[in-house]
Amino acid sequence: MRDFAKSSYKRGKVAPNRVKIQRTPLDLKKYLRPLKGIATGLFAITLVCGVLFGCYRAITTITMFSLKSIEVTNTKHLTRDEILGLAGLETGKDLLGMDLKRMGEHILQNPWVETVRINRYFPDTVSIVITEREPIAIVNMGFIYYLDHKGNVFKVLNQGDRLDFPVVTGLSEEELEKDPKGTKEALETTCDLLKILREKGAFILADVSEIHYDKGYGFTLFTAAGSLPIKIGAGDFNSKVERFARIYQNLMVQLPSIHYIDLDFNDKIIVKKS
Repeated sequence: MRDFAKSSYKRGKVAPNRVKIQRTPLDLKKYLRPLKGIATGLFAITLVCGVLFGCYRAITTITMFSLKSIEVTNTKHLTRDEILGLAGLETGKDLLGMDLKRMGEHILQNPWVETVRINRYFPDTVSIVITEREPIAIVNMGFIYYLDHKGNVFKVLNQGDRLDFPVVTGLSEEELEKDPKGTKEALETTCDLLKILREKGAFILADVSEIHYDKGYGFTLFTAAGSLPIKIGAGDFNSKVERFARIYQNLMVQLPSIHYIDLDFNDKIIVKKS
């Protein structure tokens, strides 16, 4: 019998048994399924938007919404063609696609326009209602401007503009920039004085050629006939003009001998003769 105890053979170390793991294949569809739903939703939204836009384009091109009639209020200073040119408006345009606000802004760029209102009336009409500024005087501020009844200096005079208005002097563009509030108040007071002169009987606005403003003193009128200075000051215009209107015609007879007239008192008129 073989004696294994004395054998030179050495047993090698036996490696442990390895268990083979069976891997399950990755199910990509499981992860792509939600993305497929999102993509389907986005496609549906895009499709709906495309259909709606197509419907809008179809509606706006329908003949029943094409502009056929343009109504414009009568104006003194602007022609119908000038107004339509400012608005960029002409028949045949898409009524739904018109930007009425922008049209109004373009019309307001003209200095004669005080307010504008634009309305569309389906199926085929646009209405433009304009309020124009009316000059009541001319203001000499370096350049010559029109003055409206609210005390707004609104337009530089050009060749062909009317000149038969009283001229307001004593104000400047520099003063308007330095003291806009004070200058605006002076212009508004000028409008009040012009209104009183316009409403009086014997002494009417046509008799005044110039209204001079002095920041420290107030107003001095100059008559159209003879440029006679009439000092009226800074307040209580109504009673001062009423007193003067009662004697105005008699004083005008003496015009060549009068140096100035001072109305800036509560109960009297001073006539200074040469």
